[in-house]
Amino acid sequence: MLDFIKNIEGDKTIWAVVSLLALFSFLPVYSASSNLVYVVGNGTTGGHLVKHAFLLFLGFGIIYGVHKIPVHFFKGLSLIAMPIVLVLLIFTLAQGTTIDGANASRWIRIPLVGITFQTSNLAAVVLMIYVARYLSKIKDKVVTFQESILPLWIPVFLVVVLVLPANFSTAAIIFSMVLLLCFLGGYPIKYILGIVGVGILSLTLFILTAKAVPDLFPNRVDTWISRIESFANPEDTEADYQIERAKIAIASGGVIGKGAGKSVQKNFLPQSSSDFIYAIIVEEYGLLGGFVLMFFYLLLLFRIVVVANGNHSVFGKLLVLGVGLPIVFQAMINMAVAVELFPVTGQTLPLISSGGTSSWMTCLAIGIVLSASRKYEVQENKNVDEANPLEILSGQL
Repeated sequence: MLDFIKNIEGDKTIWAVVSLLALFSFLPVYSASSNLVYVVGNGTTGGHLVKHAFLLFLGFGIIYGVHKIPVHFFKGLSLIAMPIVLVLLIFTLAQGTTIDGANASRWIRIPLVGITFQTSNLAAVVLMIYVARYLSKIKDKVVTFQESILPLWIPVFLVVVLVLPANFSTAAIIFSMVLLLCFLGGYPIKYILGIVGVGILSLTLFILTAKAVPDLFPNRVDTWISRIESFANPEDTEADYQIERAKIAIASGGVIGKGAGKSVQKNFLPQSSSDFIYAIIVEEYGLLGGFVLMFFYLLLLFRIVVVANGNHSVFGKLLVLGVGLPIVFQAMINMAVAVELFPVTGQTLPLISSGGTSSWMTCLAIGIVLSASRKYEVQENKNVDEANPLEILSGQL
């Protein structure tokens, strides 16, 4: 164990924040899993806790392994991984899985182990690395929109289009994060505004097509519209059941909460161990616990910015922001949904919510950030930043 700790490199604050969040997650996951056991009738509380521990253990294995990879390797890896991700997304969407009549083609099952894998999470990380590579390549160069269509926007368009039918919120986050990274990377603002317009037009055409041909994407668009209408409607309806239960949980928590494991609303709130776990945390640990949790995510954001600013390579800076910012952004969306600042999105709370591939992809992103924060990378990046990524990859492998 001591040798393992000695081999840990990178930003120690990020390691500490991630470890604390992961350790804390056992309490609300164990508490909220009683809903799955006694209401849904799925497994045992101990079984869910062991599964959560196993998934987190693998997640930290991912962090440790990835943070040892020199940061410039990710340039070449993104070029190799992008076609693979597109194939996985196509395969996932082609399954045509439906839940309660709605398109739910988000997961593929990993053979032998039987664990489901949400391909959109992997696609989001790979795409951000790919975009960071392209932006670092054109930095300080005059680029036209036509020149960037094939190497930049076609892959972005394909990923978003393949994720959109089954998961609007994830597609919207991916698209928004790409636009933010392009803005931070110095891509011309007039082109970004043009892409926003194309995105709005494409989404409108998608909705109209889905309405005209309902069997194409069963009930998915209706679900989006229903959630937005419920959010905008000041009157409570049946569609507001989840958010109303979440608000009851938060209101009953008070300042210091009811205590660990003493949540009442976990027995009535669907997805209490995943999408709405923040409401359970506030009920059990109060506003104090909710604010402390928010503080740790903001601390993580601060350290991500510090690591990005301290990296001497353009690719390193954009890479850290590209894979790091979505973690905090997703956390804030999850919290905002629980207090009804956002419509229901289905986004989990990173490192806290139960679930496998979502936490694994978060760990993958954290591992990449830690790789960029390793001190010796600062000097190495000066020499390899402008090199061809495929040459780097082939040379190192």
